[in-house]
Amino acid sequence: MKRRFLLPLALGLSVATASALTVTGVVQGNVAPETRIAGFAVTPFGQPVQELVSTAIDGGRFRLDLPTAVPPARAQAVLTPQNVSWPGVIDPVQVSAAVQAGELKFFVYRDHNGNARRDENEALREVMPMVGKASLFLPWVGADVTVTANKGYQAALQKGWNVFLVDVGRVVNVHPFDGGTVVNVSLQR
Repeated sequence: MKRRFLLPLALGLSVATASALTVTGVVQGNVAPETRIAGFAVTPFGQPVQELVSTAIDGGRFRLDLPTAVPPARAQAVLTPQNVSWPGVIDPVQVSAAVQAGELKFFVYRDHNGNARRDENEALREVMPMVGKASLFLPWVGADVTVTANKGYQAALQKGWNVFLVDVGRVVNVHPFDGGTVVNVSLQR
């Protein structure tokens, strides 16, 4: 009888639960009422396709739980050296494997009707979350892959969503993002 109870317990302990990464941030500039910050799956050319996650900006601050879902098919493309247009990537580019890839970009909009999602009549404005001089970058890949490029760029991506800070200078530093780090978003023009 004890075996019957031990097997489910052992299986339950061996299955890892995926914890979503959270981005917390401070918004600089004038924040209009009803303003939301959202993560959109985008085309390889950066055009928003689908809102995957959003939250209200409250008192100039936000907390956004990043998605775990796969981006929609129309926001994916095969990752090749010719189509990597990520922050900090300068030719020559090498990709260790041709895999499906996507990207999440951040936008703000005013949720005029209060339905907690963007409607067609609500204008989008792209914003770049920053930590110091480093930009937050969120790629998705269908399998593990490594991307290398000029000036020391190297990103080892694991299947699923990845979150990096990319600091571009004389060399390009790519570091995994720590969910405890607060990002800054500027709405100033």
